Amino acid sequence: MRWPTPAVGGARPTAGDRQNRPVPVEQITDPDDVRIADYRALTDVELRTRWEPPHGLFIAEGELVLRRALRAGYPPRSFLVDAKRVDQLGDLDTGDAPVYAATPQVLQEATGFHVHRGVLASFHRKPLPTAAEVLAGARRAVILEDVNNHTNLGAIFRAVAALGIDAVLLSPSCADPLYRRSVRVSMGEVFAVPYARLEPWPAGLTQVQAAGFTVLALTPAPDAVPIQTLTAAQRARAALLMGAEGAGLTAAAMAASDVRVVIPMRRGVDSLNVAAATAVAAWELGRDDPV
Repeated sequence: MRWPTPAVGGARPTAGDRQNRPVPVEQITDPDDVRIADYRALTDVELRTRWEPPHGLFIAEGELVLRRALRAGYPPRSFLVDAKRVDQLGDLDTGDAPVYAATPQVLQEATGFHVHRGVLASFHRKPLPTAAEVLAGARRAVILEDVNNHTNLGAIFRAVAALGIDAVLLSPSCADPLYRRSVRVSMGEVFAVPYARLEPWPAGLTQVQAAGFTVLALTPAPDAVPIQTLTAAQRARAALLMGAEGAGLTAAAMAASDVRVVIPMRRGVDSLNVAAATAVAAWELGRDDPV
């Protein structure tokens, strides 16, 4: 943060000093203030989709998520906080990014919702790596087709981060992992797992296979292989191919896979939510790994 310039002949504030000094802030009293344009109408998905990626930014909500974004090396553009929570940021070194403070009412009018966590930040995006780059260091991967629900996407990233998946590949029609809701639901774990867009689709799956992965298409089809019976060779470098909620995988994606796999169900249930299915499948593939 922009700590006050020390007096002539004085020492620059240390990290310990910073924890005990007030955070310099700029007060916002008008929800239409141009300084907080990054935070306008955060609940309008269409508007945010047209605003954030083209401007190279994303929004982090909540102190935990904000801190994880900083640790992951995303450069902050600005911070917008409830005036009563400013001291929560006092120990952070955020460079020259301005800190704006406002009342809960101003925050709500600007963002379009009650910011009950009281802390928002706007960050610069990093350039996305290529599919080849994220696969190069991966043992297991998850590939998502048409997953455009931000809640599901965030839950998937949280699950794969916890369960040993090293990379995520997204079809061109998948939602933005850095959309605020996805980031929040993932609890910031979207920053922990390398991801890339896989194009063209589904022909790009040949890139995954050429990198040595076995593409496992998750499907409730009765003739699919139960996931717990996969061979050691099929598990060795596995890429789980998951489809959208309801529709599942397209026929073209299914045809491009190596093995069709099913999670056995009970009580007549035909399938799980895509995030839950991803978690179960990822756990099964890694169940013998040392923790």
